[in-house]
Amino acid sequence: MSEKDITTVRGLIEYFKKEGELLTTQEEVDPICEVTGVAKAFDGGPAVLFENVKGYPGHRIFVNAFGNRSRLAKIFDVSDPKKLKFKVLDAMKNPIPPEVVNDAPCQEVVITKDIDVLKTMPVTQSIENDPGRIIGGGNILISGPEIGRCISHKRTFFRGNDWASMSVNPTSHFEYFMFERRKENGKLPLTINIGTPPAVMTLAAAGLCQLVIPAGSDELAIAGGLQGEPVRVCKAKTVDTEAIADAEWVIEGYLDTSQVVWESDKAEETGDMWQPFFIEWHGYQGWARRAYKFQATAITHRGDNPIFYASLATALEAHTRSGSFVEAGVYDICNKICPGLVIDTNVLDCMHGIAGVVIQVKKRRRRDEGFARNMIVTNLASSTALAIVIVVDEDVNIYSAEDVLWALTTRVDPKKDIIGFGTDELKGPAPVGAADVAFGGFGGKTGFDATVPVDKKQAFDRGRHPRVNLEKWFDKKDVDMAKAMQNEYARFLAENRF
Repeated sequence: MSEKDITTVRGLIEYFKKEGELLTTQEEVDPICEVTGVAKAFDGGPAVLFENVKGYPGHRIFVNAFGNRSRLAKIFDVSDPKKLKFKVLDAMKNPIPPEVVNDAPCQEVVITKDIDVLKTMPVTQSIENDPGRIIGGGNILISGPEIGRCISHKRTFFRGNDWASMSVNPTSHFEYFMFERRKENGKLPLTINIGTPPAVMTLAAAGLCQLVIPAGSDELAIAGGLQGEPVRVCKAKTVDTEAIADAEWVIEGYLDTSQVVWESDKAEETGDMWQPFFIEWHGYQGWARRAYKFQATAITHRGDNPIFYASLATALEAHTRSGSFVEAGVYDICNKICPGLVIDTNVLDCMHGIAGVVIQVKKRRRRDEGFARNMIVTNLASSTALAIVIVVDEDVNIYSAEDVLWALTTRVDPKKDIIGFGTDELKGPAPVGAADVAFGGFGGKTGFDATVPVDKKQAFDRGRHPRVNLEKWFDKKDVDMAKAMQNEYARFLAENRF
């Protein structure tokens, strides 16, 4: 593996160039829909750097850095992507506190007068029916003695030159401290950091389990543990908080919780929330809500060809980053419930990173019966976003949606192995867009115990075909050609002789 610097997005780009993981183009690209169109077309594939942005000479846009698990694992020196969760768990348990610096690259240029965010920054528009250019991947940092350091994403739409709507997720650490500050003067100082070190971007997108990482934790210290050295922070220029020193862009300001604004002009004109607004994380069309007002007080950025990192609201890279933290948190919880029973955890791509998880266990004795249900209930209650928990045995490939569905089909008794919680029992994610606002509720939660009772294992043995040497009958090139015709699930079944 080549040497790399992962403490800056620029170092990451240089590493990708050496590894052949980056596409670069000098052709002019429009930040309105063209950038995100390319990003979606290459979803799960290479990272892309646009070096010629329409209307923004000397600026660059970067997308798809975390498009697949293999690349994300390589960034953090993990050879097997399936083991990345354990690197994340180690970072949670062995955090490295941030380093406070005075001379920060993110403050090479400081703008405090005549602030116009959209004129200054190449913010992208995701889809054609969005009301404009919305910041979906800004790394929102709040910090303080009672707050610790909280990093997250908040969709932010600058309806004015220097003010925006900022959506706050219920039950988040951010919301908790927002209400605490609201008791004081209603203004929460914060910074929107864009183009941060990859470990910070990963934390901001993470589905954090509050039982593992409680409110008040120093989340940047976890990012430090993940990258192996401290994340550098600096004092903001105009508000009493910090910024990520090695970010490309920073918008300073405060959330004014005394002011609520609509997220789009059309929604304000009609008083109707059912106006299209940004695709939600689960893939459904988002809708304009009323949100708190963010007031910008400064823009700071690097002086040399600053890079705007543009994240899609629903993409494999978002699922990849958040999924690793869900897997780590769920593994930790399960191992505390019954040490040694859990083998592995995985968030399938179709589970959107934070909405569901598959837990693999290996029952050792009859006394292990029942713990699968404990794991289901505890994990469903641990995260508002988690909607589905599936527990399977050690012979099930938890990285294959087909094999997980096979286990559900053949090992679940609907009368006793499905645990369901309605909207009035456990809080869950909104089923579509802004349904939580419109209907005052959240989606339900479901758990599936797809494990076999210890005393009935012999009745659920997966018969194995004999292992043979195919080259006894066929040339190696014919064997390779035949295997290339098999899909991924067929290869799994063939290799394990099921």
